[in-house]
Amino acid sequence: MKVLLVGDVVGAVGRKMVADHVLRIKKEEKIDLVVCNGENSAHGKGITKKIYAQLLNNGVDVITMGNHTFSKKNLEEVIDEMDQMVRPANMLPLEFGKGCRVVEVNQKKVAITNLIGEVFMVNCTESPFDTMEKILNEIDADIHIVDLHAEATSEKIAFTYEFAQRCSIIVGTHTHVQTADERIVDDHCAAITDLGMCGPYHSVIGRDVDEVLRRFKNKEHTRFTIAEGKGIFCGCIVEIDDDTNKAVSIKRVQMKEQ
Repeated sequence: MKVLLVGDVVGAVGRKMVADHVLRIKKEEKIDLVVCNGENSAHGKGITKKIYAQLLNNGVDVITMGNHTFSKKNLEEVIDEMDQMVRPANMLPLEFGKGCRVVEVNQKKVAITNLIGEVFMVNCTESPFDTMEKILNEIDADIHIVDLHAEATSEKIAFTYEFAQRCSIIVGTHTHVQTADERIVDDHCAAITDLGMCGPYHSVIGRDVDEVLRRFKNKEHTRFTIAEGKGIFCGCIVEIDDDTNKAVSIKRVQMKEQ
């Protein structure tokens, strides 16, 4: 089984990068499952039902989210209809959506879990370590894939070592900067601290450079406007052995628009 994991999609430029690359990569690399973080896909904060459908139409199979999941005010009304999306299982409000979904891929039950970090984050109900233990005990699956949406690299790396023997893929999202530490942990789990982002390359993690500089230098209250211009596409491709359910390879993907 081959899985494409796509970093945080930021605004219109990020959505264009998904549209330009996912279906092509899916065909060229013979990808069986595409998991994409969409929590910044609607103008940089949250997601809409329309954008959810757009990402699926462009080849995404499961959408993970993060701290901006409920930034669009009406999402709580429609999230239960969005059955190919997972929201952080340990983040308020808990009563809307699902934090783990099981899909069938090549006769395998694949559980995709979304968690939020506890360090430097808000609305976290409990440690992602505790939540993941519950999910592993409750969910019947052949393969577990985790998107840990977290600020601290130490938390993401520690989480990976804790669950490497019980998960096939653990990726970090949220910081929008792709890390160069892709690896197979304990001969079982493919991991990377952060997938990076799909969004405007000339930016500050997707935001307009001049506006962010004014905020840092002049203490201005700014809107964090999404940058424009050419994009970057970031993610990873992981191969899982069909006999053992262990990850056997992980390859970073990064493409800049010319």
